[in-house]
Amino acid sequence: MTGSTNAEIAHAFWLEGFLDYLSIEVGSSPHTVESYARDVRRFAQFAWSRKIPGPDTITAPQIREFIYHLKDLGLSPASIRRQISALRTYYRFLVGEGHTEIDVSAEIKIPKGWRTLPDVLTVREIESLIDAHHPNDTLGWRDRAMLEVAYATGVRVSELVGLTLPDMWLEDGLVRVIGKGDKQRLVPLGRRAIAAAALYIREKRPTLDKGNTDGRFVLNARGRPLTRGGAWEIVKQCAERAGISKKVTPHTLRHSFATHMLEGGADLRAVQEMLGHADLSTTQIYTHVDREYLRSAHKSFHPRA
Repeated sequence: MTGSTNAEIAHAFWLEGFLDYLSIEVGSSPHTVESYARDVRRFAQFAWSRKIPGPDTITAPQIREFIYHLKDLGLSPASIRRQISALRTYYRFLVGEGHTEIDVSAEIKIPKGWRTLPDVLTVREIESLIDAHHPNDTLGWRDRAMLEVAYATGVRVSELVGLTLPDMWLEDGLVRVIGKGDKQRLVPLGRRAIAAAALYIREKRPTLDKGNTDGRFVLNARGRPLTRGGAWEIVKQCAERAGISKKVTPHTLRHSFATHMLEGGADLRAVQEMLGHADLSTTQIYTHVDREYLRSAHKSFHPRA
C-alpha cells in the first residue's frame, strides 16, 4: 500500500485524532496507544479494501466479517479480544467527536467458544473412543451407549446425564433433550446410537437398576443416576484406553459432533437447532474449523491449488 493511500486512510478514518484522544484524553500508556493504533489501522485497511469510505458507513455485519477475517488469519483469541477492545474505544471516540452517530461496535460479540475451544477429535478417534470399553461387560455397554448418544446428538453433559428412559424415542430414532431454560428439543440419534442404547436399556441397565434411579437413562455402578463428574471420568478413562493424547471431555464430543456435521455439509441452522443454541452466532464458533477443513480439502484436491 502506497504512502499516499496510507495517508488517505488515516484521514478518512480519523486515525490521528484517535491517537491524540488515547494519549491526551484517555491517558493511555505509549504501549497501549501503539497497540490500539495498529489494531484500528488494520481495521481501517480492511474496510478500505472493500471500498468502505469511512467509519460512519460501516455496518455491524461488516465488522463481524472483519472479526472472522482475523480468525482466518490465525490471530490468537487474545489478539482478537484486544482488537475488539480497540474498536470499542475507537467508536467511543468517533461518537464523542461527532464523526458517526451510531456505535456499531456495541454489536460486536466474540463467541466465547473461541477462547476455550477444545481439541476436536477425528472420526477415527471417535471410533476408537467409543470402542474403548470398560473391562466390565455391563459397565462397558453402559459406557458405549452413553458415548454413542453423546456423539450422535451433541448434547451438553448436563443434558446427557439428565436423560430419562421416556426421553429415548428409539423407535422414532430421536431423543428428547431438556436444555437450558427447560426448553425441549428433539435430536436424531442415528442407527449406531439407537442400537447401542437399545441393547443397554433392554439387557444391561436392568442389572444396574437398584431402584431410586428417577428413571435416568445412564446409571453408575451403584445403580444411581450418573453425575456430571461421573460422565467426565468415563470419557477420560475411555480416552486413555483408546490411546488418545488430546484432552477429551464430554464437551469434546459436543464440539466434534458440530464440527463433523458442518464438515459433512450440514446447514448451520440445523446444527444450531440440534445443539440447542438460542443464537446462531454461538454455533458459528465451529465455522472456523470448517473453513480450515475446506482450505485443506481445496489444497489437496483442486488441480490448480
